[in-house]
Amino acid sequence: MKKIWNTSVEIFPGLAVSLIIAAVAKFIEGLMPIHIIGSSVIALFIGMIINSFWCPKWLKSGLKFTSKKILKLAIILLGASLSVDVILSVGKLSLVVMFFTLLTCFGGGYFIGKALGLNWKLSNLISAGTGICGGSAIAAIAPVIDAEDRDIAYAMSATFLFDMAMIVLFPIMGNLLGLSDMAYGLWAGTAVNDTSSVVAAGYAFSEGAGDFATMVKLTRTLSIIPTVLVFAFINLRIKKKKNSDAAGKKINVMGLFPWFIVGFLTLAAINSFGFIPVEISSLAKSVSKFLMVTALAAIGLGTSFKDMKKSGINPMIHGFIISALVVVVAIGVEWCMGLV
Repeated sequence: MKKIWNTSVEIFPGLAVSLIIAAVAKFIEGLMPIHIIGSSVIALFIGMIINSFWCPKWLKSGLKFTSKKILKLAIILLGASLSVDVILSVGKLSLVVMFFTLLTCFGGGYFIGKALGLNWKLSNLISAGTGICGGSAIAAIAPVIDAEDRDIAYAMSATFLFDMAMIVLFPIMGNLLGLSDMAYGLWAGTAVNDTSSVVAAGYAFSEGAGDFATMVKLTRTLSIIPTVLVFAFINLRIKKKKNSDAAGKKINVMGLFPWFIVGFLTLAAINSFGFIPVEISSLAKSVSKFLMVTALAAIGLGTSFKDMKKSGINPMIHGFIISALVVVVAIGVEWCMGLV
C-alpha cells in the first residue's frame, strides 16, 4: 500500500501539469472560429515551449507515465468510437482512393525514408500521420513500435506544417480544377491529414464538400485498426530477433506483445456489432481525445527543440514529399474513376 502511495505521489505532478496543458490546449482550440489547429498539436507545442525554460526532474516520472500509460489507455478507448458501419455510409469510392493513398504513404514512405537516412520508426510515423489521420494515427502507432518522444514530436510537426498549407491551397486548387462538391470532398478527405484540417479545408470550398470530406475522413480513420496490427507484429518480430540474438535463446513472445491493442480491437469489434450505445461511444471518444491531448502535452514537455534540431531537416522533407505525392495520387485516382 505504501509503495502504491509513493508511486502515486511521484507520478501526480507530471500528470497534473500535462492535464492542465491539455485543458489549456482544448480551450485555445475552442476559441478559434475555424478549427484550423487541433488541440493535440497545440498541447505538443505548449509542452515543448515550456520545456525550453522549465522542466524540473520531479516531473519526469509523471511525464513518462502520461506519455506511455495514459496514451495506451486513450488508444483503448478510441476503439469504442470506431465502427466498420461507417464504411457503408460513405461507399466504395473512398475505399478505392484510400487504398492507393495508403499504398503511396507506406510504400513510397519506406523508400523515401531510406534515401533520407531516417530510422524506420520516424519514417513510418510520418507516413501514418499523412496517410491516416494526423496526430491520432501517430499517437496510436507510437507505443506499438516503442517510438521515442522526439520522433513523435517530429512526425506531428511534419504533418502539421503541411496541413496548414493545405487548408489554404486546397480550396484554391479545387476551384481551379473545377471539382464538384463530391469530388473535392473525396479529395480533401483522403489527402489532408488531421481531422480538424479536413473540416477546415472541406467547408472552405462548400458545405456539401465539407460534409462529404468529413464522412470520408471518418472512413479513413478506420484504417488505424489494420495499421496498428501490422506494426505491432513488425515490431514484435524485430524485438524477438534482437532479444534472441542478444540472449542466444528463444524469447517469450507473449511478454513482448503490446497487449493494449487487444483492448483497442475488442472495443472496436463490440462497437461494430452495435453493442455500445451511441452516447457511451461518443463519451469514450471525447475521453480518448482528451487523454491523447494530455499524453501529447507530456511528450512535448519531455522534448526540446534542441533534440529535434539534431534530426536535421530530412524528416520535414520526408513529410513534404509524402504529402505532395498523396495529393497527386488522390486526384489522379479520382480522374481515372471519371470523377474529375
